[in-house]
Amino acid sequence: MLRSVTLTGLVQEEILRRIKTGELQAGAKLNENDLAEHLQTSRSPIREAFRALEEAGLLRMEKNRGVFIREISDTEAAELYQVRAGFDEMAGRLLAPRITDAQLQELRAMLDQLEASSSKGGVNHYFPLNIGFHDRLVEMAGNATLHGIYRQLVNRMHLLRRRGFSAAGSSQASHGEHRLILEALATRDPDAAAQAMRQHVLSGYQRAFSVRSADEAVAG
Repeated sequence: MLRSVTLTGLVQEEILRRIKTGELQAGAKLNENDLAEHLQTSRSPIREAFRALEEAGLLRMEKNRGVFIREISDTEAAELYQVRAGFDEMAGRLLAPRITDAQLQELRAMLDQLEASSSKGGVNHYFPLNIGFHDRLVEMAGNATLHGIYRQLVNRMHLLRRRGFSAAGSSQASHGEHRLILEALATRDPDAAAQAMRQHVLSGYQRAFSVRSADEAVAG
């Protein structure tokens, strides 16, 4: 039983990794045989992982057709960003009074690396670092339940957030907002930190929406 659970978890992590790196995008069909061969496992853990990721809102299973990465509608995207904004606001409010100088230094170092990667490595380097920075912010807030639910939400937003990165100047705008978050946290003011973190998410949504609108205009 333990081995089966472990293998199922490994399959889930591999699928998530491929989504995060852009190897799998919305609408892509998953190949059960390829995953089983790549991970050197039977099909049973693959199917268990598919079911778990379907429940998590990442996959769509269609009878007689196969398993696909879910395509998120504009309405659902707006809802996800709204919930994410609330989570980040809560994290900022919790974190500001308790953040240490050492943690601020750690976050600044993460931002230095993040900003350097956006100019050198492109989205495949920037994206995981950006995820790591925000994940660390929420982790530092000290609420394990919030952190766990936040990670589940972010897993559903990976494809959407890649879209937002492609907007011209989006990384530069994001860098500025990241620095404002750190400045607010350094004041230890819960309201300022909550507002900075919430606004960053809402601005990210606007950038993602502008990319979608521009794409539709070109297609039209």
